[in-house]
Amino acid sequence: MPPRETAPRAWQRMLSGRRLDLLDPSPLDVEIEDIAHGLARVARWNGQTRGPHVFSVAQHSLLVEAIAGAIDPGLTHEARLLVLLHDAPEYVIGDIISPFKAVLGDGYKGIENRLLSAIHLRFGLPPAAPKPVAVLAKTADKASAYLEATRLAGFVEAEAAKFFGRPAAMPDDADEFLQPWTAGEAEDRFLARFRRLDEARTGGV
Repeated sequence: MPPRETAPRAWQRMLSGRRLDLLDPSPLDVEIEDIAHGLARVARWNGQTRGPHVFSVAQHSLLVEAIAGAIDPGLTHEARLLVLLHDAPEYVIGDIISPFKAVLGDGYKGIENRLLSAIHLRFGLPPAAPKPVAVLAKTADKASAYLEATRLAGFVEAEAAKFFGRPAAMPDDADEFLQPWTAGEAEDRFLARFRRLDEARTGGV
């Protein structure tokens, strides 16, 4: 009798003990501590960056949120939180570089969007960012990519500008965000920023 086939495992166990199903993610299985821990250990640019530490997605997310605030100083706390979490699904699926995303197609994007929706719902945010916030996040993300490319990943300015465009605005402390931090520092700073924005958004409730 042939062995009975079983469905492949589609969940990942987190350090919090949660089991997050990638195909059907539940907001109840999302914890900010897991997100911060994972993002602080996921390398941008597949690790092809200068410095003694990887430039993590957690650090990138903080830079993107700072750039968004420089572009629109009147940004609400909720909008800032949505920008901060724009790459949050990568805590479980990793940072797939854009050329490979193009190869993977819509299947990858569907998984990413379901995870992001579950993350948003877990923290009382809309399932999808409103279009103006999504557009701002994309603009800030490209500005961050330009800065990372030229400061850390070996791109010349003309090449980076071709792919990402030149930043229209930068925060005063941009240089601080472009010095790769340890995983522990990136995790702590991401958590602190999330909690500060979330408390300000909810009024401490």
